[in-house]
Amino acid sequence: MVLHLSTFHLEGGAGVAATRLHRALLKSGIDSHLLVPTLQSDERNAGQLATSTWKSRKAFGRFVAERLYFLPHEKDKSIRFAFSPAVAGADISQHPLVKKADILHLHWVNFGFLSLSSLEKLFSLGKPIVWTMHDMWTVTGGCHYSRGCDHYLSHCNYCPYLAKPDRYDISFDQFEVKRKLYALAKMALISPSFWLKDLTKNAALTGHLNALTIPNCIDTNLFKPLDKINVRTELQLPTNKKLILFAGANTQDPRKGFLYFREAIEHLKMSYENIEVLIFGKADNQSFTSFPVPVHYLGKITHSEEIVKVYNAADMIVVPSLEDNLPNTIMEAMACGTPAVGFATGGIPEMIDHKHNGFVAELKSPTSLSEGIKWVLKENTEGILSENAREKVLNQYSEGVVASQYQTIYQSLMNG
Repeated sequence: MVLHLSTFHLEGGAGVAATRLHRALLKSGIDSHLLVPTLQSDERNAGQLATSTWKSRKAFGRFVAERLYFLPHEKDKSIRFAFSPAVAGADISQHPLVKKADILHLHWVNFGFLSLSSLEKLFSLGKPIVWTMHDMWTVTGGCHYSRGCDHYLSHCNYCPYLAKPDRYDISFDQFEVKRKLYALAKMALISPSFWLKDLTKNAALTGHLNALTIPNCIDTNLFKPLDKINVRTELQLPTNKKLILFAGANTQDPRKGFLYFREAIEHLKMSYENIEVLIFGKADNQSFTSFPVPVHYLGKITHSEEIVKVYNAADMIVVPSLEDNLPNTIMEAMACGTPAVGFATGGIPEMIDHKHNGFVAELKSPTSLSEGIKWVLKENTEGILSENAREKVLNQYSEGVVASQYQTIYQSLMNG
């Protein structure tokens, strides 16, 4: 039996990716189970720690405890959730699902779910570990993305996220704990992108470990092309405009590059009068009042069926992230036949085949981003880019393809 461990169930990119893999493995005949702090809805073969009001409060308390611990250390509030000290977490080593599992499959486990101490107790059980890395935290002294810092290549210290960086700061301490921790486990590190796998092989903490690349998966029977006019009519969106989609968990997060997107649209406004913008996710609605073109803000959408409609309503998605692993938004859009434009960073160029199913723009260049949007508008009039985008997902990210790769890893670990 494989047990997936994830902080989130159906929230955030990592939580969604973990749940999708769990479902794909079930469909392929694997005895897969999922354990999270709190389930957001009923899920086959899934359990939660918050089985009572008291346990739910304890789970929230662990999250608060971790953030309060980090508060005196943070440089400023903009990086509050960009560094996880992993000092508070649940001891699940004796949980029935853990005891039953043949393989423990870690995903994103921060924010009070599993601490470094929790991980040590799990690793000490001697069970094979598969760890799908959804960001860089596994290879660093605490940050989820290094933002250009390369200390993780030798030894984390003088961390730029901290108010008082020092040779023996908390990034140094976490680095040392992880070094000892990783020596305990029979473990395979899985990166959804080749970009993150290369970082893993070069990092001081993980260079000696078994590292492989397996992408996230998606249900291509759910995320599929629909009739664009019908969808727009249903969503009360204009049918005679070019709709450019920006989809982010938080548009205020600098890493998501919303300011570059805004500037790119400003450039486009001079050439195209029929462009409007479609946005969903967490955002401050007031930030759209002075936007260069009309904005249709749909708020936070949680139901997959509704998200599929939004992707189909758009002419393209623009993902100007400054750092990213293998964004679900690009995969979801492409599965719906919606071409993507994104910066050349992280795993984005692995998803978007430049000028085949979308456009890869120069990093941090609004001008290049606007050129990419223009190119897609011009080249996709016959829907060729849309067909290519859908085909890429079917061939590389569909459930059966990805589940098969994980089955091989599980079998290899079980066989020693």
